[in-house]
Amino acid sequence: MRIVVVGDVMLDVDLSGEATRLSPDAPVPVVDVSGIRSRAGGAGLVARMLAGEGWPVTLVTVFGDDDAGRQLRGELAGVRLVSGPSGHPTPVKTRVRAGSHAVVRFDQGCGKPPVPEMSPAMLRAVEEAGAIIVADYGRGVAASPELRRLLARRTAEVPVIWDPHPSGPEPVPGVAVVTPNLAEATKAAATYASPASGDGAPGDPAAGVGRILLERWQGNAVLVTKGSDGAVLLQRDSVSPLDVPAPRVEAGDPCGAGDRLVAGLAVHLLAGSALPEAAGLAVNDAADFLGAGGVAALPDRSSDHGVVRDDGGDASGPTGASVERPADGPTRLRRATEPLLLARAVRGNGGTVVATGGCFDLLHAGHVRSLAAARELGDCLIVCLNSDSSVRRLKGAERPIIGQQDRAELLLAMECVDAVMVFDEDTPEVALDRLRPDIWVKGGDYKGSRLPEAELVESWGGRCVTVPYHPARSTTGLADALAKVS
Repeated sequence: MRIVVVGDVMLDVDLSGEATRLSPDAPVPVVDVSGIRSRAGGAGLVARMLAGEGWPVTLVTVFGDDDAGRQLRGELAGVRLVSGPSGHPTPVKTRVRAGSHAVVRFDQGCGKPPVPEMSPAMLRAVEEAGAIIVADYGRGVAASPELRRLLARRTAEVPVIWDPHPSGPEPVPGVAVVTPNLAEATKAAATYASPASGDGAPGDPAAGVGRILLERWQGNAVLVTKGSDGAVLLQRDSVSPLDVPAPRVEAGDPCGAGDRLVAGLAVHLLAGSALPEAAGLAVNDAADFLGAGGVAALPDRSSDHGVVRDDGGDASGPTGASVERPADGPTRLRRATEPLLLARAVRGNGGTVVATGGCFDLLHAGHVRSLAAARELGDCLIVCLNSDSSVRRLKGAERPIIGQQDRAELLLAMECVDAVMVFDEDTPEVALDRLRPDIWVKGGDYKGSRLPEAELVESWGGRCVTVPYHPARSTTGLADALAKVS
């Protein structure tokens, strides 16, 4: 069944570099830009995440008729689009980053736009959805009267997840779940006269404001997200709030975590999970996304091919909308997907999930051979990768030589690796318990001894396997050799 993402899109641009000095003109840092990267933001980012994992998704939105709008369409290559005109310049948000820190953001075209009209093709796409995500970024799409009437009716038929915005309208009544972050929820609750009901958990303001919004918005549930502290779920049919903890990950840039969470909610609800289970899985999905590098680790879609555009919207004639469909048949499960969703999809198709783990600092031929051998054992290979802090605790203050984001990117560049799951603990047991692979693989240097993870893996019916070990090839040996050269 197709997931429809409806909402506002924008062009996000990242200028990255290093800042090692101050400007002589003013006491501000000078950033030597070494990289420029653009991507779809807002509802476009949600749709890209879903399409990148192989889920059938349609994006219903509006575009500005300008260079930025045309570039934004390019960033959405491979996503099925049903769109209309926005009647306003395309919003562009440019972030300047020095190392891992944001220095400043420039916003262009972000003034108040008119509420756009919904074409028949746009409404028809929402009508045909198996699940709906409203990604409201306060740019008018969610305020369309025609769309709101349709969404209010569809709440009784399919899961509707509403990601609100402070500048946007209230969610329509009856949605499955609304997902404000704590700051958004606090601001929204403060605008209503209703006092806190007192049903929230002691000392947890998220539960209090969530209860206010649950009553005011007349939805079935409100999931208030709290960043690294997880989330709190308030449900209409439950008196007590449910705390949803988040796994601990090392992540610098939280951008995109909320988008990843709503994408996960749609997938898990569509798969038949109850909302409490779906919320827990979605929080873990968001943590995995950040642990794997966040938006910086997303693959570049601007060079994708295989898209056919039908400016008429469908075969029946002009509708004033634009529709884009993949030209190469069924959507494929792309690489760099989130590991838990990949494992679930492979198992759902009767396949075998294989996992292995390690630091993979200075990737060498021994790693490549072992990984290739592991991939031959099943239908996907997921690498559990020690985070930078984990490597430092295990190997010492001088390690890792290569940061976790680059290590993950190098692994994903290998044909045999399908996903990377970054973990922050000293051992992979917590990651393994969440992933639950059918086969856990280690190098043959463990031959003759029982693997430390064997008891855990066997507890869910998995098995442990060793693959050939290649002596004289090690990260430590490479590091020593490099030290001598330098």
